[in-house]
Amino acid sequence: MKTRPEAKATRNTNRSPSLRSNYVAYGLLLGSLFVLFYLMVSTQFSYSQEALLELDRAKVDSSKQAFAKVDSAETIPAKHERHHHPRQEDVSRAMEEFNREEEVAKAHTEQRRQEKQGENEQQWAQKNSIEEQSGHEMKADNWEEKNQAETVEESKQFGGGTDDYNNVAHAKPICDTSFGKYDVCELAGDTRVRGGARATVTLVSPRAPPKEWEIKPYSRKYLDGLKAVTVRSVPDPEDAPGCTTRLNIPAMVIELGGLTGNYWHDFTDVLVPLFIGARRFNGEVQLLVVNLLPFWVDRYKRIFGKISRHEIVDFENDDDVVRCYPHVVVGYGSRKEFTIDPSLDETGGGYSMVDFTKFLRSAYSLPRHRPIKLGETRPAGGRRQRPRMIILERTNSRRILNLAEVIAAAEAVGFEVTVAGRPRASYDVFTREMNSFDVMVGVHGAGLTNCVFLPTGAVLLQIVPYGRLEEIARTDFGDPARDMGLRYIEYGVTAEESSLMRVFGKEHPIIKDPAAVHMSGWGNVAEWYLAKQDLRINVQRFRPSLLQALKQLQ
Repeated sequence: MKTRPEAKATRNTNRSPSLRSNYVAYGLLLGSLFVLFYLMVSTQFSYSQEALLELDRAKVDSSKQAFAKVDSAETIPAKHERHHHPRQEDVSRAMEEFNREEEVAKAHTEQRRQEKQGENEQQWAQKNSIEEQSGHEMKADNWEEKNQAETVEESKQFGGGTDDYNNVAHAKPICDTSFGKYDVCELAGDTRVRGGARATVTLVSPRAPPKEWEIKPYSRKYLDGLKAVTVRSVPDPEDAPGCTTRLNIPAMVIELGGLTGNYWHDFTDVLVPLFIGARRFNGEVQLLVVNLLPFWVDRYKRIFGKISRHEIVDFENDDDVVRCYPHVVVGYGSRKEFTIDPSLDETGGGYSMVDFTKFLRSAYSLPRHRPIKLGETRPAGGRRQRPRMIILERTNSRRILNLAEVIAAAEAVGFEVTVAGRPRASYDVFTREMNSFDVMVGVHGAGLTNCVFLPTGAVLLQIVPYGRLEEIARTDFGDPARDMGLRYIEYGVTAEESSLMRVFGKEHPIIKDPAAVHMSGWGNVAEWYLAKQDLRINVQRFRPSLLQALKQLQ
């Protein structure tokens, strides 16, 4: 009988071959599983790399297709070559080919752009051949010839109508709104105008993009109560009203109102800007007037008759008519107060304030173009002439309280003096009287506007009230007088010559600190220094200004 340890050893010895067989089977199974796992991972990695390369190639193809759309006349085909095992050098070759095709397409597009630009420049040169020959913008004497040439040329190109020169490259826009006080529109071409409460001015042009502006055709556009005119550009004639009447002359849309009625504003806001905008047409222009004031136009009928030889249209009551013109100007204005700066005149007229005063002398048939020279004799009697001085008398404010002393001082230095208040005769007679003087004297105010009728070279002596008003005085009359060719003299009143001194005393801020009054607002300046001040001129202090005026006539 075997002992227990021996029996256990015998059992272990008998099982050892079976266990070894099992271990080998387990090892083979695990190895197979590892190989299978490796193959799966390797295959997945291979597919992922292929997908990435395919994505890169797809991006290349889509980029080529997108670039090919730049030029619709020529399409660059994208290549779709599929390889089961793409290589990096294949992708590099594709990118190099794409870059070559991209450069070819860019060169083709640039060539087409240059050809198109050349066509535009050729059309622009043909359209403006008359302007280029003259070397300037349109003048009055060649306007009709230029317009007819434009009409013929555009009819050939577009089968009727005229093109909008404002929409050609390098040209100014139809409406210039860069300077708020000077919003003006110039429409050259088939322009259709409809009046009434909702007035419109429409330019029809094949190359004019649809656009719209609201323009107040008055100089001071910031004022309340002004009426706007709608200015439009359309490419299709069906989008514009049909013509009921057609004139082969320009038209100009303007507005009266605002500050019209104040003598200085009559000229500053209406008559001078109207001259700037319309004089270039030499009378061949029709005025379409918003807020027409017949009595006001009648007062200045000589000026309006010189500006236009055609009937003035009451634009607000012109409802049932569509007037068609080859050229329309909407709005007017001046870059400076009561004067003209030729360097800022964009109409091409190149006019100055001297031209404006000559225009007025022609309109009113005024005989004198220059003042007297000291020492000249009268044609009839052979006696030496004394230069004539007009002193403008004010009756409401800024009155000269010792006017008789001022007259006596002026006569003492050698002037023949006349005092004038508001004109009682007709305006035509009044302008001839103003033209007969060599020197005009007056306190700052609207009456000094009459200096426009003085002969070129005459003298304007402006008396400036107390209250730091020198800058205003020079802007309103000093600079314009010089621009008219007048000799300008300024006499500034002291506090002792002002009636405000007797009212407030020398320690009051109105006397002691006018700058502070200005800082407090225009209302206080206008009330105290303009509306409630009279003057008592110190004739001894004033005498050098009279002598200076006399000297200017030598």
